[in-house]
Amino acid sequence: MGCRSMSKQETPLTRAYWKKVGGTLIEEFLAVPRGMGHGPRLIDAVILPNQPRRMAHLRDVRLEGEEVIVVQTKAGRLGMNLMGQAFFSRELIKKFNPSSVRAVALCTKDDIVLRPLAEANGIEVVVMKETA
Repeated sequence: MGCRSMSKQETPLTRAYWKKVGGTLIEEFLAVPRGMGHGPRLIDAVILPNQPRRMAHLRDVRLEGEEVIVVQTKAGRLGMNLMGQAFFSRELIKKFNPSSVRAVALCTKDDIVLRPLAEANGIEVVVMKETA
């Protein structure tokens, strides 16, 4: 997690997932702005599934009292970095007081060893084919 933009492969993957889920999509959600002693923390996508289908900027939405899905995306195999990003994104978003938070690790290849660990820690693993 850090100050990176989603890649050309990850953005279409995230948007394909959003199209299945619906709701309002906020890409590159700034969960923690840069400050003294820490860097910014971006979440690849935050989805508000009960809101109208649209893309929005974080300044245009409120998370308080909303059901929230945090999505971390990797165009590749499920790995510990992606799992950690999904886990800590869920924790970071809690300061916005949503009614509930689902953490999704979105990837293009599964890992039979790591998936059970992710799911045991409340991380939903979603495997999708890469989009062109």
